[in-house]
Amino acid sequence: MRTSSRTAGVLAGLFLSLAGTALAVPAAHADIPACINMASQAGAEVTDAVTAACTRGVSGDLQGCVSGLTAAGVPGGAANGACRAAAYEPR
Repeated sequence: MRTSSRTAGVLAGLFLSLAGTALAVPAAHADIPACINMASQAGAEVTDAVTAACTRGVSGDLQGCVSGLTAAGVPGGAANGACRAAAYEPR
């Protein structure tokens, strides 16, 4: 076997093993604390309603999250931003 063929085989095997590992790693939880912090910075009191709304944002219900945060006193633009933050992985 030629060296170039062997190197290509090793690299292909390495790539496949790393790709498989990346697929097997569980997804990171979305960022509820970031959502709550953004709502708090916008002037809302952190209550169970804010936490519940941010939890809806995590599950992908952006409209439900925004409606919940708006009802809890978060202005519309800040509520939208907070709900979008809820959908991202924590940093």
